[in-house]
Amino acid sequence: NLRFSPTLLFGIGCVLMLTAVSAPASAQIVVKNDDVTLRFGFQGQLWADWTQDSSGAQNYQQNFYLRRARIILGGDIGKDISFFVETDDPKLGITPKNLATGFVLQDAMMQWHPTKEFQITGGLLFVPFSRNALQSTLSYLTLDISPMSTVNNAATQSSALRDVGFQFNGFFAKERLGYRIGAFDGERDANGHNSLRTAGYVQYDFFDKEKGYLFTGTALGKQKILAVDAGFDTQSSYHGYSANIATDIPVNKGDEVAAQFQYYHYNGQTKFTAIPNQNDYLLEAAYYVHQGKIQPFLKYESQAFVDAVNASKDINRFGMGANYYIRGQNLKWTCQYLRAMPQNGSPLKPTNEFTVQLQLMYW
Repeated sequence: NLRFSPTLLFGIGCVLMLTAVSAPASAQIVVKNDDVTLRFGFQGQLWADWTQDSSGAQNYQQNFYLRRARIILGGDIGKDISFFVETDDPKLGITPKNLATGFVLQDAMMQWHPTKEFQITGGLLFVPFSRNALQSTLSYLTLDISPMSTVNNAATQSSALRDVGFQFNGFFAKERLGYRIGAFDGERDANGHNSLRTAGYVQYDFFDKEKGYLFTGTALGKQKILAVDAGFDTQSSYHGYSANIATDIPVNKGDEVAAQFQYYHYNGQTKFTAIPNQNDYLLEAAYYVHQGKIQPFLKYESQAFVDAVNASKDINRFGMGANYYIRGQNLKWTCQYLRAMPQNGSPLKPTNEFTVQLQLMYW
């Protein structure tokens, strides 16, 4: 019964990443009929992951699975109506293994944008709370979204940070100041009589303007971004706040220096007791070398609970790795090592995780 250590397999994955060869990509599939435009695409992220048990034993859960498998459809109806629909079959094949889970509806929204200052979006969409949560899954600086950004996901009955509702959004100050504010289902009681969930987000771009549904993680030296933002999320007595500064700066005729610092405060109070009062932090940094198409990165996360009774739940995480871009975000490899370090006498032991990702995207 042949077994390989996770360190060896992670190393093999990194070698494969660096020796992969590129393949040309075609133009996007677009269908036009009078004033209607349809665009089609897909996204696949295959993971090989080894996660150490929190008992401290040298046992690793080993998984090959599809982190994301998406079919994407978007388009325009006339000059001021757009729509976006996306399906997904997330974590297909992860332990306990199930290869027949079926696709879920990830996004389903329509936007009416009569003016740049005032637009209405409705459907199943991202709750406007923080930049890391609103970043495209295709262009993260590191491997994936931070767990600091998903603390409120389960309690608010969200689906991958999305909820059903309506959102007002628009741009001011020569389209550098963007806002989003909306009302969403949130957690519903048996009769649906309880209050709705409200959330809002505001961002200012000092250089290039970001006007899309999602924000860029790394622009691979093609944009100059310096953005500051803040957001809130609330339902009944629960409240969350976020603040962020993010930057992608082109240097050296094609390289990029990128970083972001994200702060969160969550307090479920009596509404969501599963969300203790806490202050969480995310720091990410990366440098893209355009001649080598490689991007080393570092990350640090800290989850710190306010009440002494929860001090043993505090945890810090440190990660490092690299992205290798065969053809930009259309085809890339990512390797990441992550170490989780429980704090304050926690009964859990420090653990290691090794992950290799192959991303294929067409959009």
